[in-house]
Amino acid sequence: MERITVIILSVLFGVGFYVWFSRAINRESVQKYVHEHLWLLHPNAVCYWRAAMAVTALFLYFVAGLENIAIPLFTFAAILDGVDGVIARKCNLGSKLGEWLDPLCDKLTYLPPLIGFAYAGIISVMEVWILVIIELFGQFFARRILDKVNFSGAANNFGKIKAIICFGLVIFLALLDEIPDIPAIYNISDEVLAGCIILAAASIVFKFIPNWLYADILSTLNFCCGIASLIFTFNMNFVWAICVIIMGQLFDLFDGRMADKHGGTQYGPLMDDVADFVSFGLAPAYVVIQSGGTYAWVFAVLYVGAVAFRLIRFVLVDKKRADLPDGVFNGLPSPAGAMIVLGGALVAQPSLLWVITLISAALMASKMRFAHFGRLIIKRIPRPIFFLMCAVQVVILAFVFKTKNVELFGFIILGSMLLYMLIGRRMVAELR
Repeated sequence: MERITVIILSVLFGVGFYVWFSRAINRESVQKYVHEHLWLLHPNAVCYWRAAMAVTALFLYFVAGLENIAIPLFTFAAILDGVDGVIARKCNLGSKLGEWLDPLCDKLTYLPPLIGFAYAGIISVMEVWILVIIELFGQFFARRILDKVNFSGAANNFGKIKAIICFGLVIFLALLDEIPDIPAIYNISDEVLAGCIILAAASIVFKFIPNWLYADILSTLNFCCGIASLIFTFNMNFVWAICVIIMGQLFDLFDGRMADKHGGTQYGPLMDDVADFVSFGLAPAYVVIQSGGTYAWVFAVLYVGAVAFRLIRFVLVDKKRADLPDGVFNGLPSPAGAMIVLGGALVAQPSLLWVITLISAALMASKMRFAHFGRLIIKRIPRPIFFLMCAVQVVILAFVFKTKNVELFGFIILGSMLLYMLIGRRMVAELR
């Protein structure tokens, strides 16, 4: 219990400090103080401080045996990863060196303790070294190439989410170190680490892609997720089928934003619509057919018809409407409709699944207005909270794979969709 108490207090203090500082930095007096003490508070200086704190915490934990001192020190070093970014943005102190230094200090903070825990037998040694190799390649080789082709080496969303997960993973491993007899089913460290490896690789790959291709590539990945889901469903592997659709949703979430920000090709909008129809129309309908009983195909056809109707109405009518606010959809978005059906497929009997499918189809074909999650809801969520939410989603998926608790997965999906609809409807009402 002592270790748990130390971890909880360290996290609460770190989060509290971050929230306080994020608000304080908006004041001119604080910004002036930062500029007057750049040796201490420059973003690059903060990177040096947190790297030094992480190295000290590493020594205290693995050499000196002072774990309860090392944990708060490491936690505060991790929190400072967000603080240096806040200072850089609010005080206009970003630099090319900072783009290189910030991810390097991240790696110096979480990679050494991960190696230590690996050789303590708590986490996979092989996976840790795979992550180390990918991280070092991205830091010291990929960035040199990026500089030569004049591409930005700044951390992207994949890298930021990966860093948050790695920081949290270190804290979790410290807890496992204190409670070695924890049931194996709750030890999801290797699964989470696998997610970090995937995110680290994606972070490097996307740095080499021109910005104007982002939207089309994301739409293509969404389409591939839909095809993969159909294959998994054919093999009656519903959990994997639903997981890849969730991945497709993440790609769909950002393709529109990337198109607005960086542009795209002339085929981008068509590619996006086809991907949405496959991933959020055909794939969920096939899940209903495979798991919904004798007459499931009738409800699957109605569902696909609703998705097609909604997409056609959006392209031909809603996009041209001047009375529809930006970020507001006419009818439930098809990704949300798909999640309602897929969540229901995991927890409901065939007859109830038919009802859930009909409700989803009716909401999509209706004229009820819903908020766009990416363009309206996310904009009101602070960036660190958004990255934390994405990290939590990866951890939840890892827990589902580890425990194989299909019903829990279904209820999480349905609960998330209910929360989205309640928040989205309230935001739409505020816009009227």
